[in-house]
Amino acid sequence: MNNGRYDHIDDQELLRRYLQEHDSSWLGILLERYTLLLFGVCMKYLKDETQAQDAVQQVFLKVIQEVHKYRIDYFKSWLYTVAKNHCLTMLRDKKRMVPVELTADNPVAARDEEVPEQEAISPELLKDALDALSVEQRQSVILFYLEKKSYQEISASEGYSLLQVKSYIQNGKRNLKLLIQKMLKKAKNENG
Repeated sequence: MNNGRYDHIDDQELLRRYLQEHDSSWLGILLERYTLLLFGVCMKYLKDETQAQDAVQQVFLKVIQEVHKYRIDYFKSWLYTVAKNHCLTMLRDKKRMVPVELTADNPVAARDEEVPEQEAISPELLKDALDALSVEQRQSVILFYLEKKSYQEISASEGYSLLQVKSYIQNGKRNLKLLIQKMLKKAKNENG
């Protein structure tokens, strides 16, 4: 398909057509639109052109396999998140320390003075902090932030009310942030 012929069709419409018609060419047009974005994201994290190119291909495969599992309101944002998470997983698998991007939707931290932006959080530290949460908070935070489940999906799968889910996520996010700050401070004091 000639991509220029479809510039007038927005992302959501292309995604809708793909999901309804099961015609992979619609998804192909959509992914082609964001190839450069994906490559840029992968370069940002991996800092290696060959690895970034491989990662883009792996993200494409992941999208093809998983796009039907999610309710996607903004394809570009969702795709960015998939790419970022894929790169962070690659880095974690290499047992490197990964810098945590401090954004509003990151469960680990929001911008404040207590967690420096350059602070590196190891996967082990994150796991320890998650393990220290209550079962309900841990499960809700993992499902919401890592598995991208909606409040409704968490409520249905875990048997919590929507208010409980909201509370577990908010409190879990806050507690996770405090635990990580405490663990980092403790590690800093022990090491120096």
